[in-house]
Amino acid sequence: MRVRLSPLVATASAALLVVGLAGCTSEGAAPPTETVTATETVTPTPTPAPTASGTPAPAPAPSAPVTSTPGPDGASGGGGDLGDGAAGSVGDRCTVDELQGGIDDGGGGAAGSVGVALILTNVGDRTCELQGWPGVSFVGGGDGTQLGASATLDRSTAHPTVEIAPGGYAQAILTMVQAGNYDDAECEPQQSEGFRVYPPGSTASLYIEAGGRLFTACTSPDVQQLSVGAIEPGP
Repeated sequence: MRVRLSPLVATASAALLVVGLAGCTSEGAAPPTETVTATETVTPTPTPAPTASGTPAPAPAPSAPVTSTPGPDGASGGGGDLGDGAAGSVGDRCTVDELQGGIDDGGGGAAGSVGVALILTNVGDRTCELQGWPGVSFVGGGDGTQLGASATLDRSTAHPTVEIAPGGYAQAILTMVQAGNYDDAECEPQQSEGFRVYPPGSTASLYIEAGGRLFTACTSPDVQQLSVGAIEPGP
């Protein structure tokens, strides 16, 4: 015998069947697989600031002042001397920072020697003074190493106080005995690169390049090759 369900009962039965099937699916079926793409996260590493020990120091310019101890022949100023004249106030004295060095022809000198004028120009903004004898020596080796003995001081020269206005200059005549006058074994010759010059009364020095001239230094401390006169006004 066929049983016919009323529309209301049929609708309710269908709803129960759908709920039952949904419950079976959620309990018995495996969860859907999600595809994941791996992404590597890169954290930037900050670059450390260069340190003093890791940063190469720039090479000094050849014309930079040489800072070194006085020469072996002088306890102060590498042999420089204020002389016995009126030295004036220390505050009026030209400092190394106010001076720029150069060289010029200083005359013939005696047989077997040559003269060079050491020029000290006032590059400061005030009038300053120099008086006495500068300390002078040959330098070389690419690092301002002193070559040989410091210059002796020619005390026969006058040593007045010289006032130098901004842009003006004073000079001192350096006499050099030619290295060829000595045996090589006695002289121990080496080409110099310039001069270390201590202004009178100063323990700081200037480096004056040879300016393309070739001056051979006797590196033996037993050879007295240099002699310098007192500071004088420029011609």
